[in-house]
Amino acid sequence: MGKKLVMAQKRGETRALCLGVAMVMCAVIAYYILGTTMLPLYQKSVWTQKSTCHLIETNIKEQEELEGKKVPQYPCLWVNVSAVGRWAVLYHTEDTRDQNQQCSYIPGSLENYQAARADVEKVRGKFHEIQTFYCFSATRENETTVLYQRLYGPRTLLFSLTGGLLIIAMVKINQSLSILAAQK
Repeated sequence: MGKKLVMAQKRGETRALCLGVAMVMCAVIAYYILGTTMLPLYQKSVWTQKSTCHLIETNIKEQEELEGKKVPQYPCLWVNVSAVGRWAVLYHTEDTRDQNQQCSYIPGSLENYQAARADVEKVRGKFHEIQTFYCFSATRENETTVLYQRLYGPRTLLFSLTGGLLIIAMVKINQSLSILAAQK
């Protein structure tokens, strides 16, 4: 009976070791994916200068006001601001600008038109309450767009790297505890 117990412990240790190696490999793959997707987006971002924006005007554009261009059927918010001493168009994130350059803010839920309209009205009201806020502008002189929030900023990159390091640390602690338990 003693021999069966020792063999079962060895099998358990082997499985734990294999699990640890698999987790480390997954972390390496995750870092590779992170390095090929997030890092280039962070490096290509031109909106790096934190500025103070002053609200000039906001308009809610309906679908028919968008000059016959093919756009989805949803209301969108158009925001003009003054940033770094010049007039600029405010976009919520980098992706908002890529999705539709005629919208500063695109509502999250587009299935229900009334809910989307209410969401846009709520965001518009918050801009009118605040009037002055921080935004991200480009360092180029001729850039007339600013961002309210950066998707690919240093905080996102740091969060991803810290999460990966924590996973590797937990695997190493698990392996050390397994070795200590086997020695007793």
